[in-house]
Amino acid sequence: MLGLRPTVAEQVGRVDGPRTARDAARAVEAELGRLLDDALGRARDTDPVFARDVAGRVAALVLRGGKRLRTAFAWCGWRAAGGTGDATAVLRMGAALELVQACALIHDDVMDGSPLRRGAPAVHVDLARMHEAAGMTGPSEAFAVSGAVLAGDLALAWADDLMTETALGSPHGLRLHREWQAMRTEMVAGQYRDIHAQATGASGVEEALSIATLKSALYTVERPLALGASLAGGEGAVPDALRSAGRCAGLAFQLRDDLLGAFGDPAVTGKPADDDLRTRKLTCLLAVGSRLARASGDREAAEALAPGGPASDDTVRRMRAALERTGARAVVESRIAELAAASVRHFEGTGAPPPVRREFAALVERAAGTAPRRTGEAA
Repeated sequence: MLGLRPTVAEQVGRVDGPRTARDAARAVEAELGRLLDDALGRARDTDPVFARDVAGRVAALVLRGGKRLRTAFAWCGWRAAGGTGDATAVLRMGAALELVQACALIHDDVMDGSPLRRGAPAVHVDLARMHEAAGMTGPSEAFAVSGAVLAGDLALAWADDLMTETALGSPHGLRLHREWQAMRTEMVAGQYRDIHAQATGASGVEEALSIATLKSALYTVERPLALGASLAGGEGAVPDALRSAGRCAGLAFQLRDDLLGAFGDPAVTGKPADDDLRTRKLTCLLAVGSRLARASGDREAAEALAPGGPASDDTVRRMRAALERTGARAVVESRIAELAAASVRHFEGTGAPPPVRREFAALVERAAGTAPRRTGEAA
């Protein structure tokens, strides 16, 4: 068993509920510890090899870090819609969101061929190493990819189980279920649009924005806010204001992730800094760079940023230079600031108490990267 002890934040959550979004983010760590203890116990009862190789890796990824932004945003939505007192259901919902995030990360790393996640080998890489160290037969890559797909599926199953229990225990369970149902479909749609764009060589800004919205913005901010509001029974103008706030903050978050994917420090992000460029993934940053290059007649930049096969080290350096020279990096930075400010304005329309509005503003700064990141903070 993981055997995590209750933290101060957890004890606060039991009595009065987390007092801040940061409290909620800390308190969900203890909630995750308890829930994963139970899940690993059930996995061992099912099959010890499966528990060790698959369930154990899912639990390790979930507990290895992350900003817990989705939990914090769910808490903000709950408070904005009038939620008070015992926040146990909010924390359990936050834990379910963290498990969905684990599913997305595991599958995304497989599809992108990313070797690192949260400062450690990605699940498929770790499984390949296990295969080779154990002297198993057959190709290690096929085994690792299959195992990672199953690990992501398990994370999603655990998330669904937890969210179902939360919805059944809530008087607003049907609304919770509908939000959750929509979020899962959006995630899959966004991931498919991502690989579809790569296969078709898409380069348009509008398509990049559609992918960013479906794949990240909705399930990172907008849906967690809406789930929190649903748990509190929020009605009227509040849910609409939260959706608008969440859409803006979520896009700002994804645009920041685009920048980190091209210019980030792996020691801080816990993942490679050039994966998006090396695979020429369609991001808003790359799409803006391509458009600016064509508009200015910068043929060298347009060639470097054009869709195509995997980029070499030299081409990655040229792509970074092109993104700087065309002004794409500055344009995206400016857009992030605009979206973050708009998100805060929309949230004020909920009529949430001033302390909650301040919490939300600080959270948006953190998600959008307009506030300093803490050392070692990763997605």
